[in-house]
Amino acid sequence: MSQILLVDDEVELTDPLSRLLKREGYEVDVANDGEAALRAVRYQAEQGQFYNLLILDWMLPKQSGVEVCQVLRSQNILTPVLFLTAKDTLDDRVQGLDAGADDYLVKPFELRELLARVRALLRRSEQLTHPPNTPGWDSELPTPPQRLRVEGLELELDSQIAYCNGHTITLSEKESQLLAYLMQHPHQLLTHDQIYQHLWPRGEQPSSNVLAAQIRLLRRKIAARESTPLIHTIYGKGYWFGSVTEAPQ
Repeated sequence: MSQILLVDDEVELTDPLSRLLKREGYEVDVANDGEAALRAVRYQAEQGQFYNLLILDWMLPKQSGVEVCQVLRSQNILTPVLFLTAKDTLDDRVQGLDAGADDYLVKPFELRELLARVRALLRRSEQLTHPPNTPGWDSELPTPPQRLRVEGLELELDSQIAYCNGHTITLSEKESQLLAYLMQHPHQLLTHDQIYQHLWPRGEQPSSNVLAAQIRLLRRKIAARESTPLIHTIYGKGYWFGSVTEAPQ
């Protein structure tokens, strides 16, 4: 049974959400501030267990949801994080994603959308619980890492690490998937719909602006390393990966 930690200081929200999630068959713990959330995660870790999903409010007493997320990621705790927030600007989304969040849900929200996001993130969490060194995996015969190479930029798919001008760039799972998709279609216009359908299967699409936030994060990480910008926005259409002289207007 999946375990969820719900963190929000509004009892009028946590009580009904906790009941709803429990009716859906999930085990739910509740914390009302950032420090309590970290204590709950640490207690689970001491027992050799981890939550399958954290639902975090952005504005929390003692430590914010962003700070909680940053602490977890700094300790290599990869539990998916869903932010509940009233903040809906692109900068806010970038800040949350940069802290390590996996998805956003802006208040007020529909309960069925919350449940859809929960199901999608729990599927991702299940993948994290199955390391490659399991029965049937031949650790003595490692396969060479798969790499994509386009115009001086390389991406190692297995490790989610990019290489540019002799520098390494560590990417999140979603950033790696996005960059791989762009690199697999160089010098082509990829529409917003094409990218959304590839990165988020049907029923898992995040709210609007998440793609723009991911693009912005990806650009920020590789901009300092690349000699020529490779990711270009074609306004109203989508994105282009490659030489700017070839990009459509």
